[in-house]
Amino acid sequence: MASIVSRRLVQQRACARQAGWDLVRSFTSGPPLFAGHNRWSQIRHDKAKNDKAKSKERQMVAKEISSCIQMWGPDPKFNPRLTLALSNAKRAGIPKTIIEAAIARGQGLSVTGEALEPVTIEAILPHSVAAVIECLTESKGRLLQDLRHVIKEAGGTATPTAYLFEKKGRIAFEKKDGVNADNCLDQAIEAGATDITADEGGRIIVFTEPTETKSVAENLSKLVGLTVEELEIIWSPNQDTLVQLKDEEQLQEIEDTLALIREEAGVRDIYLNTTQAL
Repeated sequence: MASIVSRRLVQQRACARQAGWDLVRSFTSGPPLFAGHNRWSQIRHDKAKNDKAKSKERQMVAKEISSCIQMWGPDPKFNPRLTLALSNAKRAGIPKTIIEAAIARGQGLSVTGEALEPVTIEAILPHSVAAVIECLTESKGRLLQDLRHVIKEAGGTATPTAYLFEKKGRIAFEKKDGVNADNCLDQAIEAGATDITADEGGRIIVFTEPTETKSVAENLSKLVGLTVEELEIIWSPNQDTLVQLKDEEQLQEIEDTLALIREEAGVRDIYLNTTQAL
């Protein structure tokens, strides 16, 4: 009888041990949980990347609309380039509020009809990247406060940096077959240009003194028969002070900072002294 009881005790203990191991295995078998976590991390990473790309695209489209209005007026009937810019904005899914703000900005007004004031903010961003931020706003004090806060939170400092750049007029002409920068050099000099080159799309790009941008554009257009596509004043970084971001982590940090700056409605252009295009 004792031997039977003993055998039963042994069997019960063995069953208990087996049940315990099964319980442990059930708690340690969690690959689906971790796989789900990793998948969500990837989704968040992709979403953040897409959001930054959209922010940059919106700023570029808004700038294009405003520039078209400044150059050729706010009526699409007499401004085919504005019609095209508005069509491109809608096709890209740009929100109506951003389009309306860009149209108003092109006329020097806010969406509420108040006059906009130009504001330039200079800063050193992380990794010693110098920035000049051009803005148009109806509330200078508030914009300065908000942007300085964003820059500080990102690890930067609002401080003079304009001396690291040169202000220039930039004119982009529509591409025309048989016309290139070399055979336009004499006419560009006669028109008052300081430099002439071509971009990747084959467009002729002319640089001028800021105050002579419009007159040079008109003169060269008449001399060569080219159509002005873009007309703007830019901050061109001095070549001897350019900063090269060393790795992907530094590049990502600057891109994150730029995305935050672009969220401010009054920001129109951001100029950096980096070797990489951002």
